Amino acid sequence: MFSLSIKKVIESFLKLPGIGQRTAKRFVFFLLKENLLDEFLQNLQQLKEKVKFCRFCFLPFEGEGELCPICTNVARDRRIVCVVEKEVDLEAVENSKVFNGLYFILGGTVSSFKKESLEKLRIGELIERIQNPKKFGLLDAKIKEVILAFSQTLEGETTTLYLKEKLKPLQVKITTLARGLPTGGELEYADEETLKASFERKKEI
Repeated sequence: MFSLSIKKVIESFLKLPGIGQRTAKRFVFFLLKENLLDEFLQNLQQLKEKVKFCRFCFLPFEGEGELCPICTNVARDRRIVCVVEKEVDLEAVENSKVFNGLYFILGGTVSSFKKESLEKLRIGELIERIQNPKKFGLLDAKIKEVILAFSQTLEGETTTLYLKEKLKPLQVKITTLARGLPTGGELEYADEETLKASFERKKEI
């Protein structure tokens, strides 16, 4: 029924997390109806041209150099790395002002049912950065502790256990957030007080 061009854009929206057929169609027809295509295309083009990934933590950012503003901030504690699943988790922790170290975005979680999920994660990159942060632009960093800050979900718990085994040979302190987060709760939705309590009571594993 729909033209090939419309179908292709619908298919593109379907690749986004949490977007189903109905929502994808609504997006496309709203853009057409409200004459927002030019603005949308312009913003996407700027996103493509200006935004890059930090060489150390993989946070998307705009600016000069290869490191994001967090990694270049000399006031931050360069002995501690907080590993999070995704960018919005990093944002939640940063906005809570409970952590002043470095970050690393893993890019997802370990699924208990899909072995291929491991291939999408930056586990090798994490190990490299813990072993040799200087190689990735942090000349004065020496990682002593890794905080595994994942959601209290099955995937989050599985990821924590998996990374614990992978990081053991590195001889760094490995900690995880306390149970201030509700079981099944997503890190990105946690309020500041909950995050603060979780970080203050973090435990070694």
